[in-house]
Amino acid sequence: MPALFSEAVLEQAIIDKYIAQGYEYVSGDNLHRELTDVLIEEDLSAFLAAKYAGEGITASEIASIIRSLRYVSALPVYSANKAMFLRMVEGETFVREDRSAKDFHLRLIDFDETDNKNIVKIVNQMTIKGPKATRRPDAIVYVNGLPVVVMEFKSAIKEDTTIHDAFVQITTRYMRDIPELFKYNCIAVLSDGVNTKAGSIFADYEHFYSWRRIEPNDRPADGIDTLDTMIQGMFRKERLYDIIHNFIYFPDTDNGKKVKVVASYPQYFAARKLLANVLTHQKPLGDGKGGTYFGTTGCGKSFIMLFLTRLIMHESSLHSPTVLLITDRSDLDDQLSRQFLNSKRFIGDKTVVEMDSREELKTALAKTESGGVFLTTVQKFADEFGELSKRPNIICISDEAHRTQNNLDMKLVVKADEVLKRYGFAKFLHTALPQATYIGFTGTPVDSTMDVFGPVIDQYTMTDSVKDGITVRLVYDGRPARATLDDNKVQEIEAYYQQCLSAGSNEYQIEASKKAVANMAAIIGDDDVLNAVADYFINHYETRVREGASVAGKCMFVCLTRPIAFKFYNVLKKKRPEWFELKVAPDGVELSVQDKKDLIPMPMCQFVATRSKDDPPEMYDLLGPDSVRKMAALQFKNIKSNFKIAIVVDLWLTGFDVPFLDTIYIDKPITQSHTIIQTVSRVNRSFAGKDSGLIVDFIGIKIGLLAALRTYTDFREDSFDEDSVQAAINVVRNQLEVLNAMMHGFDNTKYFRGTPGEKLQCLNEAAEFVQKTKDLEQRFMSNVLRLSKAFNLCNSGKDFTGHELDLIHYYKAIRSILFKLTKGDAPDTDTMNSHVQAMLEEAIKSEGVEEVFSTDTKVDTEAVDLFSEEYLERISRIKLPNTKVKILAQLLKKKVKEFKKVNKIKAVTFEERLQNILDDYNNRMSDAEYVKSILDDVSAQLMDLLNKLKEEQDSFSAMGIDYEEKAFFDILVAVAEKFKFEFPAQENIALAKEIRAALRAKEKYTDWANSAQIKALMQADIIIILAKHGYPPTPPEIYEKVYSDILEQAENFKKYSD
Repeated sequence: MPALFSEAVLEQAIIDKYIAQGYEYVSGDNLHRELTDVLIEEDLSAFLAAKYAGEGITASEIASIIRSLRYVSALPVYSANKAMFLRMVEGETFVREDRSAKDFHLRLIDFDETDNKNIVKIVNQMTIKGPKATRRPDAIVYVNGLPVVVMEFKSAIKEDTTIHDAFVQITTRYMRDIPELFKYNCIAVLSDGVNTKAGSIFADYEHFYSWRRIEPNDRPADGIDTLDTMIQGMFRKERLYDIIHNFIYFPDTDNGKKVKVVASYPQYFAARKLLANVLTHQKPLGDGKGGTYFGTTGCGKSFIMLFLTRLIMHESSLHSPTVLLITDRSDLDDQLSRQFLNSKRFIGDKTVVEMDSREELKTALAKTESGGVFLTTVQKFADEFGELSKRPNIICISDEAHRTQNNLDMKLVVKADEVLKRYGFAKFLHTALPQATYIGFTGTPVDSTMDVFGPVIDQYTMTDSVKDGITVRLVYDGRPARATLDDNKVQEIEAYYQQCLSAGSNEYQIEASKKAVANMAAIIGDDDVLNAVADYFINHYETRVREGASVAGKCMFVCLTRPIAFKFYNVLKKKRPEWFELKVAPDGVELSVQDKKDLIPMPMCQFVATRSKDDPPEMYDLLGPDSVRKMAALQFKNIKSNFKIAIVVDLWLTGFDVPFLDTIYIDKPITQSHTIIQTVSRVNRSFAGKDSGLIVDFIGIKIGLLAALRTYTDFREDSFDEDSVQAAINVVRNQLEVLNAMMHGFDNTKYFRGTPGEKLQCLNEAAEFVQKTKDLEQRFMSNVLRLSKAFNLCNSGKDFTGHELDLIHYYKAIRSILFKLTKGDAPDTDTMNSHVQAMLEEAIKSEGVEEVFSTDTKVDTEAVDLFSEEYLERISRIKLPNTKVKILAQLLKKKVKEFKKVNKIKAVTFEERLQNILDDYNNRMSDAEYVKSILDDVSAQLMDLLNKLKEEQDSFSAMGIDYEEKAFFDILVAVAEKFKFEFPAQENIALAKEIRAALRAKEKYTDWANSAQIKALMQADIIIILAKHGYPPTPPEIYEKVYSDILEQAENFKKYSD
């Protein structure tokens, strides 16, 4: 009897959905064709005759076009597919047989939105004979007789078949045996009715994705619904034409890599929505704010930019626009620029140029009247250009728009002999191109980004990305390095500051020094702490590599500062000198001819950062020039390179993609949400065999990380609090009034109207004026600080008048001068920092790296042997009582949960005891002595419970039975206690063994837990065994309870052993 939901049934269900979309259905057996033919020549002929009837196309010309399509067959599949795709999409000039007739532009697919002539069919079970074998793909979508989509289905009810089998069938078996079919293919589809994915036939399985939206603003669908969303959302006929026309990418040259990209649904909708927004907001009728795109890092923003650029360049209403792609200096020389420079044909403009200098950019923008795509860095707009073009059809696309491209504000620079005004990059860019439209791309939107580029037009969060398999989930592992301070040394430091104050240093400098040296750098960079972190890192890294937990052994270690990173580099060098031996690749790695050309000798561990002219000689030489960093980047991105461990500070934390990088160690406080997301997203790229990205946190960023994830996995534009901004504006204006009153009587005319030198003199005189009394000086410093903090909360300078902005910077400049003032030979801030730093190094004593297990059950932690002597010793050493209780409770819950898998009855007992202990802890009052006694008691109870759990887990061996038989023994004892009867212990042991043996015989059937027949047989066996042993010696009504508990335990084994 056939299955109720076989592949044939699924196939018909899918075909019905295509018919509902207006596709004509034809059975492959009903097509009049040779088995070797993959084209439906009748449809192609009919399309050409209808589409080009106005051109007077002849039957002979149509026949010649069809014959020409066969010439592509001699090429390899990739080359043929690319050549045919370009003919389909871009078309070609058709030379007439009659030379007196006018040549015309010929396309094999009609992309006109009105009066479309395409002939679209869905064909199933079409037998195709190839040079090696005959195959029958499940379904093929034909457009004008061209097989543009091939589909393969698998049954959803067979556990041993998946859509991965469909992937292998298409990309291996079919491409090998019937290659002719794939020379015309645009998209491949895999489905089992529950999971449906589409992609390029040249992509790996990880790059086949579901299409989870039908309309642009729909919520993404899951599971079974993705079949409908793909057919209605991707294969609606006009949508399919658009995807083929604008959203399938081939590079100009592929260097043998067979690159072909089919846009995912977030890329498609983002590009379309951004284009629509550009057309709405284009100047002069609009405000020039093309919109902000918020996409999680790793979602393919560079391809969205590429697809969007193609749409812009082909948009007739923009009248041959110019696109300016603007990125940060650190990113332009990376893959984004190479990708655009290698995409001229896709973009549709031969002028795709990287600007090497400001002058070249200035000349290009000034002289270009239409067209062109120019790649540049925002740093080239560091100074005033003047107006370069008033054209409204210049579109500026900004990558990582949150970083440097949203600053329209003015800053005041006080030099030794003058005062200068400085503006952000965005200010000069907008001045140079006042009529342009600006689009911002960011993985971490901030309010000022939307202020410059406009609201978020489309978004794709980390949650969406993980669901779609575009990125992998992030796993957090908290391992803070603890340190304590020597009280005597702390007192010495305070005494030193008193000496400085007596010598004439002002209190503002001393306060700044305290903040500078008492910060995390003092602890993180301490020798003891760094050594403890290095020991843990080495062990953790080597264990992951040894156990195969890392895909390629690539990791990043993020340090707080460059000096600390260099220090950490040297610590590792002493502990693992073999990591720093130069090798092309690790021992045993096989290298191809190309690998030998690409790879150079590198150490396994390298410190990568920009160098400074003030660096110590050894550090300066190690870091090297820009060319060294660029080469290091290429090597780190090569999976076979010996370069595995990158020690970084800021470099490579944004815009640096290494798909097989799976671990990032963070030893740096990161407070800004967008920076946290950018940093941890280095490890979320998908790669074959990689199921997660691991974040090992030595510093304690978890609270910030969770806040950032809440922000950037559920970002809403309306979360921007306008009221708080308006309140900040009011605070700034109020402080300006107060400061104006304080400075009453001081003439500041020269500051606002004088030369740079007069401005500086005026600031110095103002600082003197403020110091008339100590009270006035302190009030002035406090009020300017309050003004500065409020000003930083505002969107940008646009919230204030020009005079208000000048006053703000004027008062901040006076405060800066007051802060820097010293008297005589008193130590300044830098001198104090240096002295106190040395004292702190003696004061800090590291207590090593402590494992911290979150009470959040969603946070994954590595498996821990809770009962090892080493671990119990480590727990007993924890000094903080609340921490100790939380760690013990969390791990006991985990261990009880594991115990429940093999012994449900006993586990419930331990679970209840644990909950009672925790209830005592949670109900503690605020009285200090009472709290101390409760904490001590709870800790003791938890340790006692832990030891009893260990004893219970090991008890089966002393009884001469295994742990499964012990579980059934405990059930028998529990029933006896519940119903108040006695049964000999030895009899219980024998009975437990016999029951387990009987059930084991039935468990050989893999589906027994779902089979009512087999379960009934098991129940019968249990009743027979119980009766034979005279258990229970009570009325039969409790038999039901006994055998149901035993069967439940058997199912428990089944559940957790599968």
